[in-house]
Amino acid sequence: MSASSDAIAFESGKRIASGPLADVALAVRRHAGQAVHDSVQIFDAVSGRLLHLDLRGSDKDISARYAARRDEILASFVPDSGGTQRGPGRPKLGVVAREVTLLPRHWDWLAAQPGGASVALRKLVEEARKTHEQSDNLRARQEAAYRFLSAMAGDWRNFEESTRALFAGDAERFGDLTESWPPDVRDHARQLAFPAASPRKT
Repeated sequence: MSASSDAIAFESGKRIASGPLADVALAVRRHAGQAVHDSVQIFDAVSGRLLHLDLRGSDKDISARYAARRDEILASFVPDSGGTQRGPGRPKLGVVAREVTLLPRHWDWLAAQPGGASVALRKLVEEARKTHEQSDNLRARQEAAYRFLSAMAGDWRNFEESTRALFAGDAERFGDLTESWPPDVRDHARQLAFPAASPRKT
């Protein structure tokens, strides 16, 4: 699967398409021969989220429907956090106004910082992002792999043990436990869970 893939589709443990979401949607439509894809499971290739696509209409309709950027498409499958509203700030920076609840001493400290509360908060967030980037990436990778595993392999042999190995960070054991799985599912699960691990000999 290409590193730039947006989506990946499986039927009965076999990969039938991967790549940009519009291309995968068209491939699934042709494979299924109808607008519903009950027998085919489609996943976001990065987050592991299960996608339910609208495959009605012509090839042109489907392609246009899913030709937008991956993040815009995926957002339609994720509940909105609510309460978002673009503030008057600096639009080129994408500044968004949201409510923040702090204790009085926190507001006093923020107000005393150079640039005021907003600048200080942005700096704190950026520092925290840099500090926790590695652990955040690990958690996101584990969650993506778990979503995919739960949907594709929830009733398969070694599922429970493989998820324990996933969250323990044990790539070797994860590889051993998934070795007997259908190759396409096994390889995608390993790519999501441990992308830096060396390819295994099969």
